[in-house]
Amino acid sequence: MDDSSSTSGLLADEAATLALGGALAGSLTPGMVVYLDGDLGAGKTTLTRGLLRALGHAGRVKSPTYALVESYAFDGLEVHHFDLYRFNDPQEWDDSGLAELFGAHSLCLVEWPDKAEGLLPPPDLTVALAVDGEGRRYRLTAHDDTGRQCLTRLSS
Repeated sequence: MDDSSSTSGLLADEAATLALGGALAGSLTPGMVVYLDGDLGAGKTTLTRGLLRALGHAGRVKSPTYALVESYAFDGLEVHHFDLYRFNDPQEWDDSGLAELFGAHSLCLVEWPDKAEGLLPPPDLTVALAVDGEGRRYRLTAHDDTGRQCLTRLSS
């Protein structure tokens, strides 16, 4: 993978994870699908909170573990934060009816995408987070031109 397809680094603390989410908010575009990869407690919801705050959401941001999806409406954009952790079978994705939330005017952030493997739209970007002492390591990987353009905007 060339340098334009991925970037990585260390997030020292929660504030840095929130800041990365905020920076991502300015580089993502409607229609994108972003997979959030990482173990429990890796910071996926914290990153999402930073992204949503940067877009103007002032309310609470909670993990959608039990609801499966939390949706946030902004002017001209809907952000859908999915958490598929509780799925036991990928077929549950088809049965859920959540696929209709993906579209040109939405930004979809998906935690635990492997739980619906083969049924989700492919990602434009994957954000991988891993615990590293008190901080987190991150890797952003673009999977297509849309994802690469996002990384270009993020780095400029």
